Order: sequence, then structure tokens, then C-alpha cells
Amino acid sequence: MAFAHLHVHTEYSLLDGASRIKDLVRRTKELGMDAVAMTDHGVMYGAVAFYKEAKAQGIHPIIGCEVYLAPRQRQERAEVNGTRYYHLILLAENECGYRNLVQLI
Repeated sequence: MAFAHLHVHTEYSLLDGASRIKDLVRRTKELGMDAVAMTDHGVMYGAVAFYKEAKAQGIHPIIGCEVYLAPRQRQERAEVNGTRYYHLILLAENECGYRNLVQLI
């Protein structure tokens, strides 16, 4: 079974991602991997560019997003009654999953 990174941030994850999409796909190929996921924080701005670049380079693109689950309001990061907010990685398995993910985000 081949290895693929399933939690990767790109330049579209402000303050957290440094990888440019072309560089990410190029490096994935250099390392001999045949797939990689893009899971930016709460946004999918780079999904189309990522998909096109990965396909052009023979890499299987896995489109996803890192979302947050908060006990009350989404902007609240502090603990509420001992409960913190959580990160959740959502990955689209196919086109239907991609469409569902777009609606969620």
C-alpha cells in the first residue's frame, strides 16, 4: 500500500501553510508518491488549481478541508465548560463528496 499525506496545508492556509501548489505536487512526485491531499484551514480557494496541477503531473489529488468544531460559536477558541474546539479533517472521496464539502464550507 502506498503512502499519501492526508493533512497538508498550502499557501491558502494563512499563517499556517507555506507550500505553493505547484511545489507541493512537484515534491510529491519527486518522493515517489502517487497521491496527496490538500486540507487548508476552513477554505477551499486552491482546490481547482490543486486538482488541475496534480492531474497534469500524474498525481491523484485528494481534496479536503480542515474544519473546526466548537461547543458554541465558531469564533470561540477558549474552553467552555472544560470543552475545547476541535480540528476535523474532511476528505472528498469523489465528485459527490466534493460537492458536499463545498456546501459545508
